Amino acid sequence: MLVYSENKKQFLNDVLSDQIEEKIEKMVFEKLHRKTGKSEYNSWRNSMQYMYKVLQVSNVPDDSGIAIEYRIPNSSKRVDFIVSGDDEDGNPSAIVIELKQWSDADKVDNKDAIVKTILGGRLIETTHPSYQAWSYVSMIEDYNENVRNYKINLKPCAYLHNYKTSDNDPLKDEIYSKYTDLAPIFARGEIQQLSEFIEKYIKKGNPQILYTIENGVIKPSKSLQENLSSMLKGNKEFVMIDDQKVFFEQIYNVAKNYDGKKKVFIVNGGPGTGKTVLAINLLVEILNLSQNVMYVTKNVAPREVYMKMLTSSHYRKAQVDNLFKGSGIFTESKTNEFDCLIVDEAHRLNAKSGMFQNMGENQVKEIINAAKYSIFFVDDNQQVTLKDVGSSSEIRKWANTLGAEVIESTLSSQFRCDGSDGFISFIDSALEIKETANSFFDFDYDFRVFDSPNDLRDIIFEKNKVSNKSRLLAGYCWEWEKDNRSKTDFGDINIEGFDFSMSWNLSSSGTWAIDPESVNEVGCIHTSQGLEFDYIGVIIGDDIRFEDGHIVTDFNKRAKSDKSLS
Repeated sequence: MLVYSENKKQFLNDVLSDQIEEKIEKMVFEKLHRKTGKSEYNSWRNSMQYMYKVLQVSNVPDDSGIAIEYRIPNSSKRVDFIVSGDDEDGNPSAIVIELKQWSDADKVDNKDAIVKTILGGRLIETTHPSYQAWSYVSMIEDYNENVRNYKINLKPCAYLHNYKTSDNDPLKDEIYSKYTDLAPIFARGEIQQLSEFIEKYIKKGNPQILYTIENGVIKPSKSLQENLSSMLKGNKEFVMIDDQKVFFEQIYNVAKNYDGKKKVFIVNGGPGTGKTVLAINLLVEILNLSQNVMYVTKNVAPREVYMKMLTSSHYRKAQVDNLFKGSGIFTESKTNEFDCLIVDEAHRLNAKSGMFQNMGENQVKEIINAAKYSIFFVDDNQQVTLKDVGSSSEIRKWANTLGAEVIESTLSSQFRCDGSDGFISFIDSALEIKETANSFFDFDYDFRVFDSPNDLRDIIFEKNKVSNKSRLLAGYCWEWEKDNRSKTDFGDINIEGFDFSMSWNLSSSGTWAIDPESVNEVGCIHTSQGLEFDYIGVIIGDDIRFEDGHIVTDFNKRAKSDKSLS
């Protein structure tokens, strides 16, 4: 989505007449449905004056395209500035410019693509501007089919118009050359150099290019379960951006230079913020350090899916079994028996372990005890049952009890629901979870409400033919008869008045999310949490209703076979 889109001539006029920041603010509200803060407004005012100077002195044609605030597909991140047109051979090109207000920065020697600068009034570690520009372009190329099909040449760069460069500039240090070669960096006083860089690729105006980018079909994001085998072989399937990259380098640096002191990392993040992608990337890289590391999750579904995908990719079952473990196997582990334990969906951890919940004391405590350093990926708002105890406060408590250093961080970038933070806010508002500014739905996302469960089933069946990534889910309002489920079609979910009957997942297999025939069954939170789909159809039962102008949840309507509240 492009917030501001004009040609060069109109952009220069908008800046010259002091209208540019007001136009951007208006379009942000209309297209992104959010108000603009004072600092962001001032940054537009400041940066656009510098881009005015760059484009005024350049020979870029007046009808070349100018875009401001382009939202990257499948994420909540936005590109600051794009200049588009044709190169000298008539090929479509676009210069992607990351704008920074920075005045100072320092290099960080032991972490890839990480620098230090002052943001929000404090000194923090963040990604190098060249890495950021390059990673954003990589995501656009990965997910925008028009960019690939029309072979639009995207050239990233960074422009730090307040930053005065020097002979021994930390941002241009040799350790960053891998990224500055891919995305050159321009500083204060280098208007002419940036202008020449743009001119090199933009020789002719072509107003169609921004339209082509804006209307590109967005390919669904890469499926983690389908790319896991390739990742374990060392292939970089997912480019980590911004806070993902910062946290990865922070944890990986500890893994490479472990100092002997027990450590606990807590990575907070809501749904779709890339927790599992970060977890698997860490698993791969720590394995490459020849350390004893495991991926741990209480929920059987992601473990079973990952193991099935890997064993079908010629990995030995014993190898796979040693990588992916349940959360209840550490009750008798020795202190520091493992180098690292990576705990995904940590909010699902229980106190007791075993089939009868009669083993151990507390899974959080036992995992921290068993590992030299442990990494917990947690969302305190996604606990499912009353037995789920793996909150961030519980992790901190046991870390302190066991004398571990706690390092906590929060992932904020959105990578699901077409990368729309606004959509997540809309759901929170619609379900009255919390008040948000997004009380109405107007997002570039396929969201529909069906009056008939048969219509919902039919569209999910149709969508599933494309890639086997569409499923039906329901809340626990219908009984789940446990015995002999692999042999009989029970028809558990019957909805009167619609001649609708479907079964819950027929077996206890954790691979419901990928089994081709399971589209004919209805899943639940336990078979789907932590996994990825293109389309999900949700059947809402009697436990949630709209009454007297409000959403009402009624746990008394839940099935007796649902043990989540007992």
